[in-house]
Amino acid sequence: MSLYAMQKFLFALNRDAGVQRRYAEGGDARSALLSAYDFNDEEREAIATGDIGKLYVLGCNGQLLMHFAPLLGIAWADYLEAMREGVRKYGPVRAGIYAMTTGTNEKVAGV
Repeated sequence: MSLYAMQKFLFALNRDAGVQRRYAEGGDARSALLSAYDFNDEEREAIATGDIGKLYVLGCNGQLLMHFAPLLGIAWADYLEAMREGVRKYGPVRAGIYAMTTGTNEKVAGV
């Protein structure tokens, strides 16, 4: 897994209109864009399909994802729910600063 590559891509997507255009075109343009990054199959699929929940579980930074969501037409409340649904569907966050050290049913710091 290349968390760095995913976050590097999201950073470029969030800031570069050319990258945004190629991603939005879909099809061959999107495939060519994504082939320039060192993703494994799971990462490539999550980015290609805009699976916010899976990207969150894979360790992508929420601040990068929160800018990706509007590009996908996802409203703020739906973006937050997509991350929650990702944890329910794919399990705890695997890597990055949000990596989960407790189960999804456990309270953290008594909260």
